[in-house]
Amino acid sequence: MGLVNSIYSYSDGIIKTRISNSDSDAVKKRIADSIFAAYGARSADPVRMSMKALLPSLGKYNSRIYFSDRKASVDTATFINGSMTRYLDYNDTYLSKEALHPSDNIPPILAGADSLELKGMEAIKSIKVAYQVVCALADAASIRDRGWDHVTYISISSAAGVAALMGLDQDRFCNALNLAINNNISMRQTRAGELSMWKGCAAANAARNSVFAAVLAREGLTGPSPIFEGEMGFFRQVSGNLTLDLGKNRLDRTMIKSYPVEYHAMSGVDAALKLKERIRGRIKSVDVDTFSVAYRIIVGDREKLRPKTKETADHSLPYIIAHTLLYGAPNPQSYTTRWLSDKSTLKLINAMKFNISKTFDSKYPGYLPIRIRVRTDKGRFEEKVMVPRGHFRNPYSWDDLAAKGISVMKDENAVKEIISFARHMESRDVSELFDVIANVSA
Repeated sequence: MGLVNSIYSYSDGIIKTRISNSDSDAVKKRIADSIFAAYGARSADPVRMSMKALLPSLGKYNSRIYFSDRKASVDTATFINGSMTRYLDYNDTYLSKEALHPSDNIPPILAGADSLELKGMEAIKSIKVAYQVVCALADAASIRDRGWDHVTYISISSAAGVAALMGLDQDRFCNALNLAINNNISMRQTRAGELSMWKGCAAANAARNSVFAAVLAREGLTGPSPIFEGEMGFFRQVSGNLTLDLGKNRLDRTMIKSYPVEYHAMSGVDAALKLKERIRGRIKSVDVDTFSVAYRIIVGDREKLRPKTKETADHSLPYIIAHTLLYGAPNPQSYTTRWLSDKSTLKLINAMKFNISKTFDSKYPGYLPIRIRVRTDKGRFEEKVMVPRGHFRNPYSWDDLAAKGISVMKDENAVKEIISFARHMESRDVSELFDVIANVSA
């Protein structure tokens, strides 16, 4: 049995069996969290540009755009809603051989369920399918070091989730994946050097293409096969040989963010916040011990020392630590031109030194260790953090999630309404969730 057929068998099993209360609760939390993240980016430039460029847009299958009553073809709605969800770098994370954001799978599945007038439980199960597939891929192989972007894995998982949601038979399910993968391979240049707006849209594009593929496969269109094992297939061209362990439950190992920063910087924010409360005097130097993956992704590029865009800044550990030490926890407004050109921040970045710790390397990805030593004219101060709040070793409660929602939306009643719906979503129509989202005051 090829890998595509294995994914089908696994997905079919989830759809046909009862989901556990703990898995259902985990999915519901991540649905609510993704909506809070999307709210914060609802007026971001790439979202505004996409709406101007792509709307109006109607097709056979249509869904609503978040925080509005506007409808669009299901693939276009997926792209716009997915860009909102991802743009602030505030949605959940999974760390393994590949680091990625599993909730990038939520917008296509919600859009598909809305367009097909499906129940909440159908969406919950399909989201579990997508989460399990994408996290299994992340465990199996890193494609980052081969020059490919992690959203390539989102193209596979979102296709599996949407195909499961549609109830496609085995042939159509497999062709949905074949079509989604073949023309949906993303280059890692998206996350190299000075980062562009596309950094926050690439996953939405992968999911949009997967929805498009699933709609075509539903009507019987076939795609290249075997897409993984073939002569010019995924294994040879992209990932190398891999096997998926789809039996391991990974939902509770996905992690919710407390700050809009690349996840490897989360412990850095927590450590810097603790130091900010303690340090006295003028800062003269900052030494940071981190691990190799964090250094490679959010330190090593010279652009990280002088970020010129929001996209580079939220992927810059030097900028994030400096900003936090001086001004407190980063928020969506921390990446404006005013802050990026702040002279005190730039001066503090110049006083930083980053070191890769072999001990910390041995702890990753089970932990996200960081040690920050600050020397001032009045003494030396040090903080070490192993995992941030929201990490699977220190997970979010519903109260934590509500606090995050309020920090983003500034509307306690709206947050309560979204959380209340999410917690009872299995007994509601997905279209009702879009009603709740549309009613949120902008």
